Amino acid sequence: IGMLNEIILISSKGVINLAHRQSKWTPLMQMSANLSDITSIRSFFEFRTLDPEGAVFYGDTKEGQDWFVLSLRDGIPEMQIGKADILVSVKGGRKLNDGAWHLLELRNEGKFVVLEVNNKVELVVGLHSKLVEDDLTGKIRLALGGMLVDKQKLFHPFEPEIDACIRGGHWLNLSTTWDTDSTWEPRPCFSEIKKGSYFPGTGVAMFNTSDLPGLKTEEAGITVEIFGSWTGTMLSLQSTGFEYILAVLDGNKDVKLGLKEGSESVALPREPETLTFTILKHSLVVNSVTELEKESLDFFSMWKKGMLLTFGGVPGDSEKAKSTHDLRGCLEKILVQGQVIDLDRALYKHTAVSSHSCPTEAMNELT
Repeated sequence: IGMLNEIILISSKGVINLAHRQSKWTPLMQMSANLSDITSIRSFFEFRTLDPEGAVFYGDTKEGQDWFVLSLRDGIPEMQIGKADILVSVKGGRKLNDGAWHLLELRNEGKFVVLEVNNKVELVVGLHSKLVEDDLTGKIRLALGGMLVDKQKLFHPFEPEIDACIRGGHWLNLSTTWDTDSTWEPRPCFSEIKKGSYFPGTGVAMFNTSDLPGLKTEEAGITVEIFGSWTGTMLSLQSTGFEYILAVLDGNKDVKLGLKEGSESVALPREPETLTFTILKHSLVVNSVTELEKESLDFFSMWKKGMLLTFGGVPGDSEKAKSTHDLRGCLEKILVQGQVIDLDRALYKHTAVSSHSCPTEAMNELT
């Protein structure tokens, strides 16, 4: 890896982690070449993910007038192509989000684009427009983990962020390196992965509660269920003049509850790998034990209007945020009102947090 004019150059054949990027739609990396230099219309690479949705590989010509994107939806490959007045979207083949490495090959065969998975044809898309002729001049652009055209051009919109790794890539016949922004920090991939969301001890994921499932009955309240193994600050809940922090310290059963006007530590009867946080109209309950009662506050109304629910720590640069220990561990599942929460849908997620994968063994096991 080397620096050149504020651009980081990445080997096209190395291991590339698509998950840790700053911008939602902007590709993690890209390259370009003259069409006259292209002698092969075939690209192949190994791909691994547990994420059901996101942008994988993009290409275009004519500065984005003709474009192509390969993505996942429900774990299944989907190809979308835009050319002149035609938009095509085709989804099919086997699910790829099983955590195993798969060999993907994309190639052109005349007016068809072919996707092979593990040397078996899985998807074929044909496209023909009478309005344009093939032009072999100008440049071709390739990109990973995003798109170089506006998302409004998509026939079938999708969420672009993907927790995935790519290795051993051969991109057309190009030996060009990938370009990426100088602010990007390359992160390794775990050697083996399992389902879950991994917090390495740095970084948080934030949601506005108005975007999350709401109240069903006042008696049941609003429940946040967390499954996994962790230590540090599990979550914080913030609104104007109100802050609540829930932390598990050093893997023991002590849970620290912090409020702006003070903090206290209490011992709670909890299983080491589950935690249920329940919001009632005037109280907050952790694993069936009432830990905070505030008759002056209506938590149901505050949730509906929008509070900041943060997993993994306390957001911001305040002294409270700096004094708390960010979460370290694997959250196998987060449920709000019984619905699985996808960290890719967060209002903000730190680039160090992995949305859909955890290391299977030691927490520092990287490749």
